Amino acid sequence: MTERIELGSKLRGESLVRRGLMRETARVRQIRIMPDLNVVKIGGHGVIDYGRKVIYPLVEEIGELSRDHKILVATGGGVRVRHILDVGIDLGMPTGVLAELAGKVSEQNAIMMSLLFSKYNGVRIHTTDLLNLPSLISLGMLPVVQGTPPYGLYEHPPKLGSIPPHRTDTGAFLMAEVVGAKNCILGKNVDGLYTEDPFANPDAEFIADITAEELLEMNLEDMVLEPMAVELLRDAVHVKEIKVVNAHVPGNITKAMNGERVGTLIRA
Repeated sequence: MTERIELGSKLRGESLVRRGLMRETARVRQIRIMPDLNVVKIGGHGVIDYGRKVIYPLVEEIGELSRDHKILVATGGGVRVRHILDVGIDLGMPTGVLAELAGKVSEQNAIMMSLLFSKYNGVRIHTTDLLNLPSLISLGMLPVVQGTPPYGLYEHPPKLGSIPPHRTDTGAFLMAEVVGAKNCILGKNVDGLYTEDPFANPDAEFIADITAEELLEMNLEDMVLEPMAVELLRDAVHVKEIKVVNAHVPGNITKAMNGERVGTLIRA
């Protein structure tokens, strides 16, 4: 008669919230699924909405880079997200519903961008396809995914207001973190991070290099990227910096990917 085998578990009897347990699990080294991947987020409001004059040269630049670099393109939502949020907020929609609605727009942009990348084997993927990235890229594909993380109806309540805190900058960062990517590059319509909106105040001070903690302590009224992405950077295991660059300037994505100093570097 075969004896019953009990499954051993170090977490047996644990509540999963004990601080000592958290410290113990922090010592376990996580694998990096794609340590040579470059996640490039193409902003919706700051890039895609400008149309072919900005997008076509960017497609060529990223497409050519994909011949020698492993790249995942994530798309923002843009002005249409702002419109649906405006309507939804006016109608009293809960934050989770707003998140669900906003994700549909960045998904539309992912479809369009993947078609523009057809020359470079662009393929639109879903947020659930991240674990297929090694195979897709090894086959010469250039995957394009919507940047909105799939919290949807389970979106976290924001600290202030009702706008979903996890949007496309945060989604790009989270994708880079889970696969252990080399770079997380956010393409915007400004040269990087400023103390104020440079369009509203041309004298705003440019910030070339800053830590996540320092940036959060500044408590800026407005930032070029989502505060949640900066907050998550502090606790990240793999991604230790976010690069914010002007995607309207040809060559900036290339410089950022190659490790050259361009735009703003936000360090963990």
